[in-house]
Amino acid sequence: MRRWSVILVVVASLVAIACQSGGDPGPGPGPTQTRPGPTKTAKGLPNSITAIGDSITVAYASCLLPQPCPRNSWSTGDSDRGGTHYQRLRALNPAITGHATNLAVVGARASGLAAQARAAVDTRAEYVTVLVGANDACRPTAAEMTSAADFRAQIDEALRILKAGLPTAKVFVASVPDLYRLWDVGHANDTVVRVWNRGVCPSMLANPTSDAAADRKRRGEVRDRVTAYDTALSAACSKYGRLCDYDGGAVHRYRFEVKHLSPIDFFHPNASGQQVLAEVTWKAGPYA
Repeated sequence: MRRWSVILVVVASLVAIACQSGGDPGPGPGPTQTRPGPTKTAKGLPNSITAIGDSITVAYASCLLPQPCPRNSWSTGDSDRGGTHYQRLRALNPAITGHATNLAVVGARASGLAAQARAAVDTRAEYVTVLVGANDACRPTAAEMTSAADFRAQIDEALRILKAGLPTAKVFVASVPDLYRLWDVGHANDTVVRVWNRGVCPSMLANPTSDAAADRKRRGEVRDRVTAYDTALSAACSKYGRLCDYDGGAVHRYRFEVKHLSPIDFFHPNASGQQVLAEVTWKAGPYA
């Protein structure tokens, strides 16, 4: 009996020594948590993200007011809805927490992207998302749209600045949403038409219910120009090199509905539309 008592004392002493040398193990995983994976989980993932582009990326009109609402942004947003690039990356790499910057500007065209790219360099971002082109096509008339050649040159300049200033950063370039699809899903909706008639994207959406040859021709010109922009974006990204990923036309191909549009203008994505945009772009991006 005495022998067993001695053995128990020895075992208890060894356990105590092990606990003291190992330190506090910290809280265990809860019912819906998992322990962090090995350090290689975050290997190759960015520690910061910066978004450049236009009003779509700054989530204009997604909070039911005619103003930016960046918390809903498909790229850098941090709303409770979840699913943005920043939130998905944060789940994989907590080091990115608090390092999301949105430099997109309402009304921006490709001509203004170089200035945004310079600002992005100043953030020292390791991942940059780009979405621009809708405002180049949405002009007072089709004749005033940015030419495909100018658009390509302006995109090349912005990407050149990013490559020079952020040589190791990943760049993701999204295609331009299908503006003809926008007209197609909304032109038979009286509420949508009333809003569009206030002057929303007139190059495509003026006289939205008209079937006149001139109106059909104008819409076709805008549709073709957007396709040319997407071609330019793809080529510019290819020229950039292996650190640039184009979405392969995923945004342009997505068949969104009126329910994804803000009732402010039935042009910009609402909060739900931003979620969809986040999902589509994430799947087409470098970290999916």
